[in-house]
Amino acid sequence: MSSEQIMVKMIFDRWHSLIKNFDTVLDSLTDEQLEKEISPNKNRGIYLLGHLIVVHDDMLSLLGFGDKLFSQINSDFKAPDKSVAIIPSAQELRVYWKKVNEVLNKNFDSLQPAEWFQKHTAVSAEDFSKEPLRNKLNIIITRTSHLSYHLGQFVLLKA
Repeated sequence: MSSEQIMVKMIFDRWHSLIKNFDTVLDSLTDEQLEKEISPNKNRGIYLLGHLIVVHDDMLSLLGFGDKLFSQINSDFKAPDKSVAIIPSAQELRVYWKKVNEVLNKNFDSLQPAEWFQKHTAVSAEDFSKEPLRNKLNIIITRTSHLSYHLGQFVLLKA
């Protein structure tokens, strides 16, 4: 296995493990628990789930896999929690979460290790030549860290 293959495998092993851990916690939470705030006057679990869906949905276009699946909820979860009167139900969001990650994983498998070191769509060729770390694999690294942060918040909903 080349160094490139090893690096990609390590990062995706962590990604898949974190998705599995998040799904376990999410599946253990009731819809009522998702309505709770993480801590007083902070975001609710349902809002954070929507936020994560939007972030993962954005990855489809960032990585060149196609259009977003759930663009209709972007504004709901880019505005502060409780500023939008009606958001999708917890049940709907659970379906969206599973779907967006299913589509991401299918597309992840379509790329060869070297392709992960190519630029993502939000960086110009000129900027990429100056900053080659702005590649597709770095999107996975940053989104893995992001999900890990929010997983910790979801665990608090069980208390």
